[in-house]
Amino acid sequence: MAKQQTFGDKGKKKAGTSRISVKVIRGFRGETGTVKFKERFVQVDELGQLDKMDFNG
Repeated sequence: MAKQQTFGDKGKKKAGTSRISVKVIRGFRGETGTVKFKERFVQVDELGQLDKMDFNG
């Protein structure tokens, strides 16, 4: 059987989104006084939007 999809076709499908993924890491003190970290990914259109975002909570 012939291959139905080429590598070029696969690249075109993934190029649909133009948003930027940014990893946000927030540190806080736990009940015992140790430092804990929470991390999550945020998608934005441009990096200037990060200044306006609220990451508390």
